[in-house]
Amino acid sequence: MTRASRQAGGVEFRKVSRHYGSVVAVNEVSFTVEPGTLVTLLGPSGCGKTTTLRMIAGLESATAGTILIGGKDVTLLPATDRNVTMVFQSYALFPHMSVLDNVAFGLRMSGVARAEREARASEGLALVGLAGYERRLPSELSGGQQQRVAVARALVLEPEVLLFDEPLSNLDAKLRRRMRDDIRDLQQKLGLTSVYVTHDQEEALAVSDKIIVMNRSVIAQEGSPADLYQRPVSRFVADFMGASNLVDAIVVGRDGERSTLKVGDIAFDLPDRSRGQDEVTIAIRPQAIRLSRAADGPALPVTVRKATYLGSHMEYVLDSAAGELFVVDAGTGEPVRAGETAFARLDLDGMAVVPRAS
Repeated sequence: MTRASRQAGGVEFRKVSRHYGSVVAVNEVSFTVEPGTLVTLLGPSGCGKTTTLRMIAGLESATAGTILIGGKDVTLLPATDRNVTMVFQSYALFPHMSVLDNVAFGLRMSGVARAEREARASEGLALVGLAGYERRLPSELSGGQQQRVAVARALVLEPEVLLFDEPLSNLDAKLRRRMRDDIRDLQQKLGLTSVYVTHDQEEALAVSDKIIVMNRSVIAQEGSPADLYQRPVSRFVADFMGASNLVDAIVVGRDGERSTLKVGDIAFDLPDRSRGQDEVTIAIRPQAIRLSRAADGPALPVTVRKATYLGSHMEYVLDSAAGELFVVDAGTGEPVRAGETAFARLDLDGMAVVPRAS
């Protein structure tokens, strides 16, 4: 199975579009997936991410542009001629076949001799932690185990690129966390080039070397998980990459790539990517707001509209001169109650400046 890492190939899109009549699903999208990395296509429903994934697989044809896999132009090649495999959302296992036969199915269709395909299928099952499950039927497995079988079936084909189409959407929250870690560990262990589609921001942050955020058929921003979370370039990305409080601010001074901004009576000095606008938006992460009953330095006066105890933390909804604020506070010892007035102090590390109209 180590052969998979040696065959890993990169993916490149050069101004690729996909039209369905007058509907533009993907519009002149360009990006690169480096060999051996996991890149996630992230975005809301209808943004074009699944169509993009299916164009890599050859299940959808490009209307315009060029698609390369391993440096080879595959734009016009059918799916059967691309060394790419996909793990589907629905698992797509054959219910009447054993786990071993499910994993070996693609090898059988490729004409691999029975002894070799069963040996490779057993090796694939061992890689995903299912050694000893060879003779079971899919109905005898949990959802997470079925997903592992689907991953093993893709791995034994030793693809240049492994694709994941919302692979965890049918699992409960606890199992999703475990499976996303398993997928990431396996991808890194084998050095697989992988493209992963999800609408779940936390999932994307957890598994990715790079995230490509899509919106309305184009790329809104791409970069490392930290880049997108800490340095969004637009209101859409700031809001989509985890909950953000979007607060309007005025630029009162600039010094190079930093600006002094004013919200109410409080001024902040922050890196500024607003392209010179005087009226901007500050994206404030809920964890960057500290609530206290007494003013300790510059702080916004607030009224607590809602206070919710969630065991490990408190969640607050606040009314302020800057608008409604949502807060996640680790301090649960002496929570501020709904109806009380308090002060909100802002952590600069959890704030980013974006253009107001974006």
